[in-house]
Amino acid sequence: MKALPVEPSNAPVAIGSRIRAARQSQRMTIEQVADATGLTKGFLSRVERDLTSPSVASLVTLCQVLSLSIGELFAQPETHLTRAAEAPRISLGGEGIVERLLTARSERRVQVLQADIEPRGAGESELYAVDCDVDVLHVVRGRIDLIMANERYSLAAGDTLTFPGREPHTWVNPSDEPARLLWVLVPAASR
Repeated sequence: MKALPVEPSNAPVAIGSRIRAARQSQRMTIEQVADATGLTKGFLSRVERDLTSPSVASLVTLCQVLSLSIGELFAQPETHLTRAAEAPRISLGGEGIVERLLTARSERRVQVLQADIEPRGAGESELYAVDCDVDVLHVVRGRIDLIMANERYSLAAGDTLTFPGREPHTWVNPSDEPARLLWVLVPAASR
């Protein structure tokens, strides 16, 4: 079998911001990394700004000190784009509501839902809970009342309410105007 020739790329590989992020997540200063690696602060600063490329030996040492695998520096981030107009419709219940999933179905860390609620639209008649740790409700436009066992929150455009995800609640659009909401669930609700 003949190997396919691969054209080398002259495009610079930008790893500096990932090295800086790893250093900062370890709560290390450039001086501490310099002391641990034997590299100079100036050199490390240039590496973090992608002004110079470290040798393989320097990169291995740097990654060891930062508890970072070399592969992580070159991996492409997993991204997923959802266009609002193409977001899949879902239904979590209620009357007069169109819900769309704005995050990838496979995303488990967070889930963002867009809800368009007709005037006087309402959630379930009984309080219900969502299987997530944190539930964030942001009103993009219109009004919404979020009802819990012992509390009722009246929210207007721009308001955001954060509450425990497993807290029983329901909602109603109390106005004669449509409302648009964003629900953020952390982690993504179990299906």
